[in-house]
Parts: sequence; structure tokens; C-alpha cells
Amino acid sequence: MRALLVCPTIVLAALLAGSPYSASAQMKLSPKAAAPGGTETRYFTSIDGLMDGNADVILKETRQGKTVTAATLDVCYPVAKNSDRKDRFVVNLQVSGQTLTGTTTSLGAKAPVTVKLTRKPTGDTFEFRGQIGIGQAVTEVTSPDNADLSEKEFLDNQTTDDGITPQPKDFTEVSPEAIAVKVKLDAATDFLKSLKGQDVEVTLASLTVGCDALRAGEQTINMSVDPERAAALLAKFKAMPGVTAAGWTAGLVEMDRTIRIAAADWRDGDKINRDKLAGAIAGVLSKTLAAKPVTQSFSPSTGKLKLVFKRPNQDFPALELTDTIEVAGLVSTDKPGTSDKLILWIGSPSTTTADESTGAKLNVSDEAPADEEGDQPDDDGSVDALTKELKGQRWDADKSVWK
Repeated sequence: MRALLVCPTIVLAALLAGSPYSASAQMKLSPKAAAPGGTETRYFTSIDGLMDGNADVILKETRQGKTVTAATLDVCYPVAKNSDRKDRFVVNLQVSGQTLTGTTTSLGAKAPVTVKLTRKPTGDTFEFRGQIGIGQAVTEVTSPDNADLSEKEFLDNQTTDDGITPQPKDFTEVSPEAIAVKVKLDAATDFLKSLKGQDVEVTLASLTVGCDALRAGEQTINMSVDPERAAALLAKFKAMPGVTAAGWTAGLVEMDRTIRIAAADWRDGDKINRDKLAGAIAGVLSKTLAAKPVTQSFSPSTGKLKLVFKRPNQDFPALELTDTIEVAGLVSTDKPGTSDKLILWIGSPSTTTADESTGAKLNVSDEAPADEEGDQPDDDGSVDALTKELKGQRWDADKSVWK
């Protein structure tokens, strides 16, 4: 309530504009005439002029011929200016000629909502005027030239992909460390609290409950975990209250920087000998980077490999500056479960330069001008060299096969 009072023009200045389906609404589709005396359902997913384009709107109308017999307004909107948090209201409107009115309460903040609109056909589009209030904030609505959609067009635009693959055949379309869980909103808090203290990293952006989630009643939580524990965690999550789907999703691994190798030389029993493989990787990269290996470590949460190298900086040798190079990696079987193949992803090197000489230090800034695009001169040949040394295969994106 308080946020609504502070920013009424944000909460209501464009309350019925900017739906994710607005591109289709802006096509100015001609209203489809129903059969004489027949009933049809039409939708508006963009009513221009409210909430600076930040609201997500669905106005559903039931028509008998050209006469509106029932209408429902569903509006999802930010709770405050520049906020990612959303609130929503759904109101059944009373229809009296060209006037649509109704009252309700927002689902989150429980703020009172009042709607009074007039609706006027203007050729192939429609004009809306009136007022909408949330809490103490009231905004005048002046919205000409709005197009409607048929029910089929509306439903086609509702199709969404949560990106979850419960049983991938391999890790070419999804990433071995990236998992996602779809959970009902009323169970999401308990689910997230259960992750505290566990070796998982939750993607912060997935904690935001968007309009699609509010309408579906389900939220998708993205996480990064050690690939060796991913399958067991997913099995555990699927059994938790409120969880409706769980599986792998897109993540760290990019196929153009991934190689596939035989697993036999890098196993101790049924486990990958990560330290042995990391040592081999460091040996190859020390040559391509012309740098000395310093440390290698694996994240207990995500299984992500971190390699650190050092070398003398060559920009001004007399200053004895030092380059520190970090390279990320990830090792996994090439598919869920056991396999005789491993995949190895290697990230692009990240280099910082500092004065590590004895005595007084020269302060050095690594910040490049904003208009300069950084290149990756240290990366030349690293993935190819690893492929050759480890007798691996590269991914052919054109043919979608290992070569």
C-alpha cells in the first residue's frame, strides 16, 4: 500500500500496456465477426496508455454478436517504481452498454481496486477511457487504437517453455551443472528455505516472481550443482511438496568450447579423477598461455574448476609486472548416469595485471575504455590443444554430431 501511494503514476500511469503478448496485439487484427447470434471470446493483451509499458494486461470479453455480455480484467504490475516484485488483480467487470465497471482487491498487497472504463469500437480497433484505482492512486485512462485477438490467437501466444528437460539424452542441449525446479507458489518459500546450508547455488534472477508465474501459480527456480550430485538432487526435489517438474536446463557449458574424451583414463573406480584431469588440463594451458600453473580447485557446490596461472607481463618488461590468468572449466559425463565418455568445457581466460615485485609498487588499472571491445589473445589454440592432447572430439554445430 505504501509503495502505491509513493508512486501512483508508475503503478497506474500505464496500467494496461506492455504485455509480453503486445507484439501480437499491435498487429491490429480485425475483429472476427461471430456467427449471427453466436457467442465468441475475444482478448485484449495491450491497452495502450497505462503504467509506462510495465503492466501485463489481459482483458477477456465474451460477446454475443457485437454485444459484450461479460468481461474480466487481469492486470499484473510492479509494486513500486523500478521494482521487480509484482502484484496482480483480477476483476469481473459489470457490463452496461459501453461501460465496464468493477471492484476487487489486489492479490499481493490486498489493496482495493476500482475500475471504470468506457469501451468504444473505432473501425477495426477499440478505444478505452476511464479511471483505474489501486489503493489511493487513481489514473485517468485514455487509450485509443487497441486491437483484439481471437481465443486461438490468444492461446497460441500463451505458450511458454520453462526450459526444463527431465531426462535429456545427453548434455548437448542442456548443461550438466544446471538444474531447475518448478514449484507451486504457496510451496516456494519452504522449498527455498530447504536449500539453506546445502551445496547448491541458486540463480538470484529466478527468485523474482514474474507475471507468468503469478498467473500459472508456479515458479521455476534455477540452480547450479556439482554434476556428480545433480541426478540425486533432482530425485530428491521431485518428491518434495509442491514440486511439479524438475530437470536439467541451459547453463555454463557452451558447445563451441567443449570437447568429449574417453572416460577410462580419468577414472578411479566409478568416480572421475578430477585432480588428475585438472593437472593434465593445466599442463596443456601452461603452454598455450605461456604461463606457470599456480593453483587448481573445484567448487564443492557446482563442481566448477578454477585454474590460476601467472606469467611476466610483456607490455613494459622493466617494470616487472605480473599477469594473473584465471580459467574456468567443468567436467562431467557426457550424459546423465554412467558413460564411457566425459565432456570437458573450458572457459575463456580472464587476465589481470599487477605489480608483484619487491619494494614499492606501481598501482595499475585494468579498466579498458568503454568503447573498446576486449579480445581474447590468450585463448588462441587452447581448446584445440586440449582436444589434441586428450585425444578428444569437438562438436559440429552444423551437423549436431561429435567429430
